[in-house]
Parts: sequence; structure tokens; C-alpha cells
Amino acid sequence: MRVRILGVPLDLGQERRGVDMGPSALRAAGLNAALQALGHQVEDGGNLYAKNPEEQHFGDRHAKYLNEIAQACNDVALRTERTLSDNFFPLSLGGDHSLAIGTIGGVSKFWRDRGRDVGLIWIDAHGDINTPETSPSGNIHGMPVAASLGYGPAAITEIGGFKPKLQPGASVLVGVRDLDAGERQIIRQSGTTVFTMRDIDEQGMRAVMEKSLALAAKGAAGFILSFDMDVMDPSEAPGVGTPVRGGLTFREAHLAMEMVSDSGKLLAFDLVEINPIIDIMNKTAILGVGLISSALGKKIL
Repeated sequence: MRVRILGVPLDLGQERRGVDMGPSALRAAGLNAALQALGHQVEDGGNLYAKNPEEQHFGDRHAKYLNEIAQACNDVALRTERTLSDNFFPLSLGGDHSLAIGTIGGVSKFWRDRGRDVGLIWIDAHGDINTPETSPSGNIHGMPVAASLGYGPAAITEIGGFKPKLQPGASVLVGVRDLDAGERQIIRQSGTTVFTMRDIDEQGMRAVMEKSLALAAKGAAGFILSFDMDVMDPSEAPGVGTPVRGGLTFREAHLAMEMVSDSGKLLAFDLVEINPIIDIMNKTAILGVGLISSALGKKIL
């Protein structure tokens, strides 16, 4: 596989500073060498430019830094679409999770122009399916799933000139354990599938991923995988901005990534929300490199 890495040091979508250093932490953890060891051709496209919070006022408190995030996500979408056109696999490193609006936009546009739909597997402790009207914080890293389904401001729903980017039936959230009241309403209204941590506890990760992969890939060119490191239990991934106890174990996460690889349907991958400032000896980024490797073909035997 030919893999093109794009660092997206976006630090506007949430309150806690430091996730803009996530791409550097993953590179320092040996990402490029790990992918090359798997036989992939790796091209590092460097980092996209993104403004710092200190450079401007946040604007509307219900959708903070909306225009700046929309601009960055538009750039991500263009770069992602170009990466696919160049026959490279897009691997985006965050940065906060709002960058996924751009990844989903770029992949969706590429395949839409070829008459195909795409699916989504969103692995995250949170639903990220708020809108400015439902969000308690106004932080846009909690809105990318909603935006990709067509809910929310035009600045982020209509990147690429169309909406929605995804259909609810092919959009699956995995590992969720912290939802806002408004998110529950949008999930029910939209028909998006959610597998909570209770589902994983009761059914096991294998069954949950089998169902998720079937839904996300059915009738589609494939699916986008967007992985927020806060889905991991904080004991495994301490370097995240919004930790929630009771997350995935090391092996549950690797099994999910191994099954993604086995599916042969992965179109693009985001790994986001690593905050080196609060990490321990780059532990979270090292885990992230391992998870990316598993999704892109590393096997035990």
C-alpha cells in the first residue's frame, strides 16, 4: 500500500490545549518506520496549517472557532481527495476530532464523483453528534458526526458543495460511553447505529466489530475509520483531553483494528486527540502507532 500521512495540528475544536502536538508525538513514536516495516511505501505530507486559539476570538459561543475550523477542514478535504486521486491511502493525524469533517468530506467527494457511497466507523468514547443547538460546550470536536450526516451550520455540513456526506444506515459509532441529551435525540432521529461499552461488555468486541463492518461496508465502496484515543481506558491512554473511565482494553482495540484490516474495505484513517502535555513518556502515541499498524496489516502470526 502507498500511504500518505497528513498531520493536522488543529487545536480549536476543544478547550484543553496540546492536541496540536499529536502529529509530532506519533511521528516521534516511530509511525513512519513502523509502516515501512510492514512493506508500505510511506510519503509524509507534513502538517497542514491551522491557526492557534490565541490568534482570534472564538466567535459564536455555540460553535466556537467555526470559520477557522471550517477553513482547516476544507483544506483537509482537498488534500484527502487529492491523496486518493494520486492512489495513496490517506492517514490523518490529529489534532482534535473536528478534523474528521474534512477527511469524511474528501473521501465522500472522491467516491461520490464515481457514483459510490462510503460508510463510517467512528470509534470514540463520545458520540460527537451534537449541533450548536444541542452542544453544552459549543466545542466543534463534538459535532463532526452530525455535520457529516447533514446536521449543523452550512460552513461544516456543505464542505465540497454537498450534504450529507454519509447515510445514517452506514454510520456506526463504537465504544461510546458518554453522550449528551441532545446527542441521544439526534441518534434516535437519524437512525445512526451506536454500540456502547455495554454492548461490547455483553457481546464482545468480535461480535460488535462484525456487525459494524457489515453495516459500514454494505453497498459502499468501503468505509472511513475515525479513531479517538479517548475510547481507550485512561489506564492505557492517559494522554487525551477528555478521558472517560471504563474504555477499551489494549487487546479489544487491537482486535478491532485487526478486523478492520481483514475486511479489506478501509478507505481512510484518522487517529486523533493525543495530548502529549498530559501523557506519560509518550505512552498514548506509542499505543496509537501500534493501533495504526494493526489496521494497516500488522499481524501476530
